[in-house]
Amino acid sequence: MKFTANENFPLASVNCLRNSGYDVTAVIEETPGAEDKDILARANHEKRIILTFDRDYGELIYKLKLPVPGGVIYFRFNPLTPIEPAEYILQLLSKGISFENKFTVAERDRLRQRPLVVK
Repeated sequence: MKFTANENFPLASVNCLRNSGYDVTAVIEETPGAEDKDILARANHEKRIILTFDRDYGELIYKLKLPVPGGVIYFRFNPLTPIEPAEYILQLLSKGISFENKFTVAERDRLRQRPLVVK
């Protein structure tokens, strides 16, 4: 499973996911200031799941019909620590939750997923 961490995703969580064996690119390391549409295009090309705290990705994908990435995990909570988002993902993966080809809205007390339609 491959991830792209949006610029607002904590580097501590990026490193935690990498240390757990996941392929994670980080916008803050490679292309700081990149526009969301460019991040979407790259994630589409590389079939990566975007990790973000930015709610704009839903509009870009569903309303503007921009390229669909391998998935999106949109965090709708403020993490208590910089590593909490990675721990959240790892916990869900250990339970067999899949993020591929889904738009996932992650809240502290619930998880919602909607299919991404690949064109």
